[in-house]
Amino acid sequence: MNKAMRARAKRGILPAHAIRRLCEDGHIVCDTPLDADQVQPASLDLRLGQRAWRVRASFLPGRRTMAERLRELALHDMTLEGGAVLETGCVYIIALRESLRLPPGIAAAANPKSSTGRIDVFTRIITEHGAAFDQVPAGYDGPLYAEVSPRTFPILVRAGSRLAQLRFRAGPAGGSDAELRALNAAQPLLAGGAADIDGGLALRVDLAGADMTSPIGFRARRHAGLIDVDAKGALDPLDFFEPITRPGPLVLDPDEFYILASREAVRIPPDWAAEMVPINPLVGEFRVHYAGFFDPGFGHAAGGGEGARAVLEVRSHEVPFILEDGQIIGRLIYERLSEQPEFVYGAGIGSNYQKQGLKLSKHFKPLDGETT
Repeated sequence: MNKAMRARAKRGILPAHAIRRLCEDGHIVCDTPLDADQVQPASLDLRLGQRAWRVRASFLPGRRTMAERLRELALHDMTLEGGAVLETGCVYIIALRESLRLPPGIAAAANPKSSTGRIDVFTRIITEHGAAFDQVPAGYDGPLYAEVSPRTFPILVRAGSRLAQLRFRAGPAGGSDAELRALNAAQPLLAGGAADIDGGLALRVDLAGADMTSPIGFRARRHAGLIDVDAKGALDPLDFFEPITRPGPLVLDPDEFYILASREAVRIPPDWAAEMVPINPLVGEFRVHYAGFFDPGFGHAAGGGEGARAVLEVRSHEVPFILEDGQIIGRLIYERLSEQPEFVYGAGIGSNYQKQGLKLSKHFKPLDGETT
């Protein structure tokens, strides 16, 4: 059995060592060598290339090529070598350093990285002739592009900056509710409290707070400064976010950006990964997560965790919406890994959010009252 056939035989989300095999076998092609920490426990960080185009509007190429669509829609192009500012309200297409030559039976899906979602940068991945964002069909052979649109803060990026991540899947990986209940019985998926499993694991919003002065969330400030996406712990959070300290119901203003947290502290077992359903119109017209992928070991003892809350990137659409404390705001869909991982999410690999409570992105200095 050759390597491609072995990969197809093992169904599930590919862990880091399987992703490295894809690189070694020429299924992931990079114009520069992989960074040392680019392969995560069950995903691959994607790096911006040198060239970007400011375009008139978001689009999918469909039957047209990306080159044809960019000739039609680009307002101007620019180099990211040395850095460039991406302005709010603008849409950019950026060629990525990684391209794919996937074997039959291996597909991929993309998400923004957690730190990208927490600064309200809308990021999606596009394939050549793509008919859907963030989806790479099995056997795809071609380049990758990022659509990037900062919504609240202008950002400074450069060639090599990482805004999105790609996970690879061999066949069906999703666990049924029955499997999830059995998994929860063997190793509880929440650090305390009963698990509500019905179409995934329910998560509820925490608007109670630890006390009357601790923040229950953060609201982004309009007309704030520039965020360098590659600078860690450099910014004063109060220059960019207003803490929300009043517990109780919260009115989401349309098109304002909020950082909130789940009431539940979740655990992702080492041989599983999870993804949050990003929007569910049955519970309200609002989005609760841009960066919805949870690595194996997140919040789990195997990665040095004791449960970690999900940080929610919340934006209401069209009308004001009232969130109540304890309201269900999303569900985690658990997926099996194709193989036991060699390492998991946690302090051992420099993960930023292993024991998080309500937490802003890695770009900001710690704030008094912000839980870690």
